[in-house]
Amino acid sequence: MPRRELRFLRRGRVISLSGFAPTTTVLDWLRLDERSTGTKEGCAEGDCGACTIVVARLRDGQLVHEPINACIALLASLDGAELITVEDLADGDTLHPVQEAMVKHHGAQCGFCTPGIVMSLFALHHAHEGEIDRARVETALAGNLCRCTGYKPIIAAALEGCARPADDVFARSASTRMAALAELDDGRSLFVGDEDRFFAAPATVDGLAELVLRYPDAQLVAGATDVGLWMTKGLRRFDRMISVQRVTELTHLETDDEEIRIGAAVSLAAAASVLGDLDDDLATMLARFGSQQIRAAGTVGGNIGNGSPIGDLAPCLIALGAILELRRGDRIRTLPLEDFFLAYRKQDREPGEFITRIIVPRPGPQDLIRVTKISKRRDEDISAMLMALRLTVDEGRIATARLAFGGMAGIPCRAPAAEDVLKGHVLADAALWRRAAAALAEDLQPLSDLRASADYRMQVAQNAVIKALAEMAGIPSHITRIVPRREVHHV
Repeated sequence: MPRRELRFLRRGRVISLSGFAPTTTVLDWLRLDERSTGTKEGCAEGDCGACTIVVARLRDGQLVHEPINACIALLASLDGAELITVEDLADGDTLHPVQEAMVKHHGAQCGFCTPGIVMSLFALHHAHEGEIDRARVETALAGNLCRCTGYKPIIAAALEGCARPADDVFARSASTRMAALAELDDGRSLFVGDEDRFFAAPATVDGLAELVLRYPDAQLVAGATDVGLWMTKGLRRFDRMISVQRVTELTHLETDDEEIRIGAAVSLAAAASVLGDLDDDLATMLARFGSQQIRAAGTVGGNIGNGSPIGDLAPCLIALGAILELRRGDRIRTLPLEDFFLAYRKQDREPGEFITRIIVPRPGPQDLIRVTKISKRRDEDISAMLMALRLTVDEGRIATARLAFGGMAGIPCRAPAAEDVLKGHVLADAALWRRAAAALAEDLQPLSDLRASADYRMQVAQNAVIKALAEMAGIPSHITRIVPRREVHHV
């Protein structure tokens, strides 16, 4: 039988809840029910970071602290975890080291963004893996916007407050907290509500298949980094929600010499550590994929399944030749990822069907990869255009080409005309690069919106193809880029 109440750890005790709406967010529960108002609501879309809290979980026997945007995180996603907010950091009258450093370096003015910044630095403090440098601090703070202090004193506070391994009250009580979290992990499915209105989180893939088939109109959800916006900005309400995050089989990430198999519920952060090893451009793109808060909560399957035309992962995986695996009841089928996207927010997915995993062939020693993302700001911004190109080159001649784009139109798509121009020709032929770029006019019909005009999108897409081919042909990346590539050799 499924468990009928949500359970999570809060300030050393277990919180059990059953009477909440499926769409209740962590932020609403904190501010309206618990009355913990230190966590602020800013953008209500997971962008500004004012609402950042930290969620601690047991993973492979380790206690992991992850920053999360409370404004779009579902309350029920806390099941089996520990919730930590800014009110919890001080040890009596003694401030936490990151709070103390923020005070010392004058890291706050109006203070509205400060609780979220402190929580992001708290997570960094507990993720200590050696020397903390400016690059790590900037990555940790990429999801926290501050418009009045400026980042210089905040970065100075981070470099000082996170300089040493964590020795705070949370580190000292780690064994007790781990034991409490282990006790919460009963391996049972969660079902809160009734037939008409519920939040369900099955524990097995068979249970998920049965539930989705029984309630095909229920909203599937993982990290809610997109569904959360539907609720906060689109004001949508879902009476039935089914989460995939407790399904053990969907959290597996397996690799071998031939392929990478990514479960649909694998977080973007976890997938980035594997996909980023394939190529430096992939690693760079994944580091710019939202923020640490988004990457900790969002999943690979969710990014694919929501069908967003600006999902950065889809065109990269299409270029890599990824295969999608879907399940409906007992039936499992596969299809090339590019065939999954039919039209804007419409996919080749039947009622009662869900994504189980994404299978990515490993690039071979003759494969070259390039990825270019164009956005208005470098970090935590959606793409105006993303290009992903993979070539197989044999003795200087292009044997195969896979070229994909995102952010250009209603769906991510391949560019078959440009691919045909490239195949069979000598990579070093500069005239070939321009012919391939010109062929994009047959493949793409860019849209105009607030992010970019159609003409701009086409021009940067063509330029990105020329630059990628030039680099692949041997032109050094310090000539084509401000920050040169780190070459990755495939094995």
